[in-house]
Amino acid sequence: MSATSLQSVFPQDTNSQGNLFAGTLVGWMDRCAAYAAMRQARGNVVTAAMDEITFRVPIVQGDLVEIQAVVESVGTTSVRVKIDVWRERIEDGARELCVVGHFTLVAVGRDGRPVAVPAPS
Repeated sequence: MSATSLQSVFPQDTNSQGNLFAGTLVGWMDRCAAYAAMRQARGNVVTAAMDEITFRVPIVQGDLVEIQAVVESVGTTSVRVKIDVWRERIEDGARELCVVGHFTLVAVGRDGRPVAVPAPS
């Protein structure tokens, strides 16, 4: 399973240097990871862990940000999702891989307790 999200970096998303706030980006990544995990779990998920987030290249005001989430593995109640974040410069269309991370999400029922995740098909 996978999910893709596209965001635009506005002035309110940046620090005084014009770089995207890491916290804003991690929020976008978490949301996209959840979409991929929800597709796999066929239900609600909650974030259990974020690890191995590597910021390689700054993302700046005016960039388009494409977030790609792919389910890497499925456990009994959890889903591990790899996230790649690309920036695209509007001026010339150049794309660059900026951030890579891994998120683990747990499938939950209406009572908030973990539930089984269907095996990948």
